[in-house]
Amino acid sequence: MVKVNGMGKTCPIPLIETKKAVKALTSPDIVEVMVDNNMAVKNITRYATDSGFKVSTDKLSDKEFKITIEVKEIKSEEEKKAAENCCSCGATDNTGNIVIAIGSEKMGCGDEKLGKNLMKAFIYSVSQAEVQPKTMLFFNGGAHLTCEGSLSLEDLNNLKELGVQIKTCGTCLDFYGLKDKLKVGEVTNMYDIVTTMEEASLVIRP
Repeated sequence: MVKVNGMGKTCPIPLIETKKAVKALTSPDIVEVMVDNNMAVKNITRYATDSGFKVSTDKLSDKEFKITIEVKEIKSEEEKKAAENCCSCGATDNTGNIVIAIGSEKMGCGDEKLGKNLMKAFIYSVSQAEVQPKTMLFFNGGAHLTCEGSLSLEDLNNLKELGVQIKTCGTCLDFYGLKDKLKVGEVTNMYDIVTTMEEASLVIRP
């Protein structure tokens, strides 16, 4: 049995760690996941069900849930590659040159603290995704995310190591007084931002 401790961890970390645990299996096994909220239960249950695994949940207390995932079949590396190739055949136009354009340090409208937490979770999720973007553009308030003090620097550096281009608007860095505080990626300009978005097969704006 493989155990995953998702207690005290915010979305989407429990789900991502569960996926990693399942992916690391080399033979049929049971993955037991501990979480402390209903949303994590729903996300992990949906993932397990969609993947064809047998899944059950035990509520141990108001903030303690045990999710049991039974993985009966493990695909070989050849089968995994074949599935990946099959999935990408019809999605070439959307995966060849993905660009993520971030114009704010928070995600969505509403509460500022929630928005910042959502953006941090979004960037972390991008760093853990199976398909990586080619480029991530940061402009206006989004420029803060690539600079000193950003809670997303570790994830952005991981993305850079994976080959993702991290580009931040120079005009924006100057405006916010961040020119000497850039910690990841390179400085870019509006012409390059426009060109990068024009050439993209898919632009994502969180």
